[in-house]
Amino acid sequence: MSLSLVQSRALLGLQAAAVTVEVHLANGLPCFTLVGLADVEVKEARERVRSALQNCGLEFPHNKRITVNLAPADLPKDSGRFDLPIALGILAASGQIDAARLAGWEFGGELSLSGELRPVRGALAMSLALHTAGGTAKLVLPPGSAEEAALVPQAQVYRANHLLDVVRQFLPGQEPDPGEGWSRVVAQPQAASADYPDLADVKGQAGAKRALEIAAAGGHSLLMLGPPGSGKSMLAQRFAGLLPPMTVEEALQSAAIASLVGQFSQQRWGLRPTCSPHHTSSAVALVGGGSPPRPGEISLAHNGVRFLDELPEFPRAALEALREPLETGQITISRAARRAEFPARFQFVGAMNPCPCGWLGAPHKACRCTPDQVSRYQGKLSGPLLDRIDLHVDVPTLPPEQLLTAPAGESTQAIRERCEVARDRAVRRQGKANQGLQGKEIDIHVALDDAAGKFLNIAAARLGWSARSTHRALKVARTIADLAGSATTQVAHVAEAVQYRRGLAHQAGR
Repeated sequence: MSLSLVQSRALLGLQAAAVTVEVHLANGLPCFTLVGLADVEVKEARERVRSALQNCGLEFPHNKRITVNLAPADLPKDSGRFDLPIALGILAASGQIDAARLAGWEFGGELSLSGELRPVRGALAMSLALHTAGGTAKLVLPPGSAEEAALVPQAQVYRANHLLDVVRQFLPGQEPDPGEGWSRVVAQPQAASADYPDLADVKGQAGAKRALEIAAAGGHSLLMLGPPGSGKSMLAQRFAGLLPPMTVEEALQSAAIASLVGQFSQQRWGLRPTCSPHHTSSAVALVGGGSPPRPGEISLAHNGVRFLDELPEFPRAALEALREPLETGQITISRAARRAEFPARFQFVGAMNPCPCGWLGAPHKACRCTPDQVSRYQGKLSGPLLDRIDLHVDVPTLPPEQLLTAPAGESTQAIRERCEVARDRAVRRQGKANQGLQGKEIDIHVALDDAAGKFLNIAAARLGWSARSTHRALKVARTIADLAGSATTQVAHVAEAVQYRRGLAHQAGR
């Protein structure tokens, strides 16, 4: 048979679209043509496939006109994942393997010149797309990639070390020969043990710890403001330990995004991603970009924590790019040739000094900044961005005697247990954390009593809040009520929530 079809998948964002590798052998001037909107990496497969087939002792049809089409033709294809399906397509079209047996299988893998299979990016996304679509095809992947793909429940994944290991399974007129290099991979993922620093190490700072507890219980974003050395970074580094364990679905989503950029590690399975990019990071580094589009730092923090220290020192464009993800939990990267969407529902934790020198409002050290310098520094954070941050909390400097003699604070485990109870209460009531409430859901689930409603109206009018600020205060108040075990949101809960939306204006006036 001179025509063969082999199934594979291409990555476009987090989506892994099905691709049919069509191989046709015809008489004519010998050549090897590859079509179907293939990137340079894919076009280089011609030389890898040719050398691999020859070095494996298989026949390469030198005297034929070889045409390989990657369909659909308008879908961009990149990386070396198509090496294996192209090689199998040539072998099937030339009659060296049984083309009929290839039905019901999908293949992906990069070939070395000797025929060994090398891992590819996005294996978990491929398996997840197949599972989401309800497909029953079996996946054949290289070592490393196969273990990733097998993490998807009920996935049928086979690991092959070498091209010959795959060929033995599809020889015409012969039964499959498993061999040492071919095996079914059945993963039993177990969440790795998290070893987060203990919040008990941070002495004092009861107000900041309370804000961390509220943020963890409700999924809220947080901005800490205080002088250098007051403990902002210590608190942020311990925040991830307060979050509840990841569900299987959350773990799969986070792992699939890490797999797209080759950063997936089974040792990190089930652990919430946490990272603190440097303040010199560009907007593209944070939100993603490139051609083809790749996820940025905020997508890599999906279902995890993204800590931005020295927040005003980040480029203005990078900070403003955080507006939409903080609101929607999605980031859309549009380019002239293609468009990709990545999830970006992360917990934002920011830290900043109150002024350029850092000592504005400090009791034991004088600030040397002029009011104009303070205003310019704090003005690097736009009003719309601050409006999207749920909790604004002061982290003051502790006096030396308190720092040295204060007893250890409450442990991370004790606080996490309260956070888990409060979040579980919210999920049972509304199916999501309080931060995710939108529109009518706020009116239905906040359960604001009359006195609390009047109090909030007065506070919002006097503080000049926007509608977004009011709604975010309501969601924070609902989380405080859940921590207190209250069925309704009362005045005390709203009053505490109002404290966390004071913004930066009060600092400039000190």
